[in-house]
Amino acid sequence: MKVTLSHVPRIASRIAIELNKSGLVTMTRGLDQVAHEAQLILEESVKKEHELEERVNEMLAENEENIEDMLADERQMFFLIKKKLAPQYGVILSYEDRYSDISHKIFDALYEEDLINYEVTESRVKNIIYNAITSYIASNDEIDDAVMEKIRAYKRRIIPGTEEFDIIHEKLYNEELQKRGLA
Repeated sequence: MKVTLSHVPRIASRIAIELNKSGLVTMTRGLDQVAHEAQLILEESVKKEHELEERVNEMLAENEENIEDMLADERQMFFLIKKKLAPQYGVILSYEDRYSDISHKIFDALYEEDLINYEVTESRVKNIIYNAITSYIASNDEIDDAVMEKIRAYKRRIIPGTEEFDIIHEKLYNEELQKRGLA
């Protein structure tokens, strides 16, 4: 799943909570500071990918005629260009590798800012961070599936991408979070 800026605060909070619940880490300045530091790093990652995708879209728009002449698949072209430019933007395309990299960055920031103390190996703390990210994503996918099922069950068709869809999706998403005790 692609992480968006709207997911970042929830993921950052999840990281702080999981670190605290682990019993392996002591927070020197509380959950909020840990979550804030994690949020900064997550936001940076999301923004980098957004910048990359904007550039790819610009390139596709600039070469629209050539793409049509070659009868190329625009989605395939998007991915190929994104793959080529990703290193320049510091974006790791493999989600597993990206979340591992983010986990390392968050751990480093928490350590450098003296926000955590621990008496276990660094890798155990990084694994807690990584698992918090991936478990959030897994639960988010489940929630989104449940929300989409509810939207499909509406008597009239709600069209994805419309303002109405976004409003209904957000309402149902928040209800599902509350139902699961995640909000």
